[in-house]
Amino acid sequence: MRVVALEEHFAVPDLVHRIDPNAISRRGFRSRKPPAGGPNAFELLPEIGERRLQSMDEAGITVQVLSNSGPGPDLVPGPDGVGIARAMNDHLATAIARHPERFTGFAVLPMQSADAAIAEFVRAVRDLRFVGALINGTTEGRFLDHPSYDGLLAAAVELDVPIYVHPHLAPEPVRNAYFADLPPGASRVLESAGWGWHSETAIQILRLVLSGALDRHPRLKLIIGHMGEMLPMMLARADEMFALEIEHLQRPVGRTILDQVWLTTSGMFSEPPFITALLTFGIDRVMFSVDYPYSSNAKGRAFLDRLPLAPADMKKFSHGNADALLKLNEWK
Repeated sequence: MRVVALEEHFAVPDLVHRIDPNAISRRGFRSRKPPAGGPNAFELLPEIGERRLQSMDEAGITVQVLSNSGPGPDLVPGPDGVGIARAMNDHLATAIARHPERFTGFAVLPMQSADAAIAEFVRAVRDLRFVGALINGTTEGRFLDHPSYDGLLAAAVELDVPIYVHPHLAPEPVRNAYFADLPPGASRVLESAGWGWHSETAIQILRLVLSGALDRHPRLKLIIGHMGEMLPMMLARADEMFALEIEHLQRPVGRTILDQVWLTTSGMFSEPPFITALLTFGIDRVMFSVDYPYSSNAKGRAFLDRLPLAPADMKKFSHGNADALLKLNEWK
């Protein structure tokens, strides 16, 4: 069975070293404990070759859609940020060219320079043949509904590729208000993978709806991970609560999200949230992902194998929806 995984990550340490350590610290990056057993994700991130391919083969994963992880050009203003984004995308394109049947990519963008971000998005799709862009959370506290990013959203529509809206660490005022004054490990996880990442990404999508950005760009395609970042269980509630307050919108909140958002399962391998996502969004909008190397390919495949989906639905979930959305060649 062909299997496409959409939220799979890499890093380029030499390029990360070009970013001001103070900017990295201010953004909230902190050291993380490596797992007691098994491989360290931070050691696996830079490798886009035989070790990664072996792990994919052992789990029966046909294609990874790769995206930059960790500190990136969104932390760097001006020409330096543009140069880092360009270099990261060129690095990924070179890796893809070595194994074009196994890898493709989402662009990383210099989000502090809105016009340059558009130009790099266009280059990455048209010249490097990437299948979209992945944007990590807020930039300098600005969500994607900020007017400075309207041209970027329009570019995604013109290029006819999706934007993957990925979590990021909270801006410093939010971090201090919501996640401080706990034991360090607990604080870090609450802010990130344990809760905060997911709620912030849901807010990002809701802001795109409520600001009218998705009405202005009704053909914009968005992807979010982690079984929908809490939105599937909250969509009916949001519709009910916003119903009397959104006369400026063309569609109900839920309808807009169901029209323009796709979900992946990245990093979440239990049935209850999958069932909720499936019942809310439908089989045509849910796609498999692992979140490698932060989650293991083997664990993701085990989850895939135990899902009681009909063959036609399994085909959509494992690769068909991704093939259609990203216009991937359907290798047999």
